[in-house]
Amino acid sequence: MSFSPYDLLALGAAVCWAFTSVMSATPARQLGALAFTRWRMVLLLVMLWPVVLVTGSWQSLTWAQCGVMALSGFIGIFLGDTALFAALNRLGPRRTSVLFATHAFFSALLGYWFLDERMGLQSIAGGLLVMGGVMTATLLGRHKDDAHAWESNTSHWGTGVALGLAAALCQAVSSLIAKPVMVSGVDPIAATAVRVSVTCVAQFVLLWSGFAAARAQNPATLRTLVHVGWIGFLGMGVGMSLILLALKHGNVGLVAILSSVTPVLVLPLLWLRLKRAPAPGAWLGAGFAVLGTALVLLR
Repeated sequence: MSFSPYDLLALGAAVCWAFTSVMSATPARQLGALAFTRWRMVLLLVMLWPVVLVTGSWQSLTWAQCGVMALSGFIGIFLGDTALFAALNRLGPRRTSVLFATHAFFSALLGYWFLDERMGLQSIAGGLLVMGGVMTATLLGRHKDDAHAWESNTSHWGTGVALGLAAALCQAVSSLIAKPVMVSGVDPIAATAVRVSVTCVAQFVLLWSGFAAARAQNPATLRTLVHVGWIGFLGMGVGMSLILLALKHGNVGLVAILSSVTPVLVLPLLWLRLKRAPAPGAWLGAGFAVLGTALVLLR
């Protein structure tokens, strides 16, 4: 299979997500999943809207399209990212990234149901490989003597797995919703700004409602905010804009499979960070997940 330049956009998003997955582990645990997401969205809005207003790209969106992208953002970012970072707090970046790779499988199923994308035996086999890879990496991917905080479970692993899969499903649904709008020619940065804005509003409504989990677990220091702002810029500002631009020119399933290489990219990053090669189960599980998602689409 040959990649078009638009395929490379999805691969670029995977690179962004791999780096932010590793970078997010510490601040997400310091602030808590909801507070971390809230700060990330606020800081990203400060970066995005000046660009959108100065360039005039907001004019590419109609009110109806704003509504669709707002729904996409609420599902994919508010619900999906909150679940993702809650899983990150429980499982660490390696296992969470492998779980999130299943969004390609979910995207293929949704494309079959709603976009009439046919699924043959090869795609079904790919889906089974994805789920097998998830379980392999989750259950067998840890060294027995791992003591690093990123490799520890802060609660029962089943909760983290459920949250990671929920995040993947939200990502798939969000992409499916956004696809028709992006095909119409909407500017991806303006679309990202709308999606982030509705997420920010939802986060503050949750905070002001008195929901205890929305409060920050620890005060946000200047150093932490700079760290979170960089994560938001790279993961959402760059990564999600690349995904939306890729959706503008490619189908949902193909974009999903190319962006699902994130777990493979996380492994060497963790190797560099922790100064230790991941356990064989992590490599095996990530390989199954990527191979499975490839089979879903390379039919």
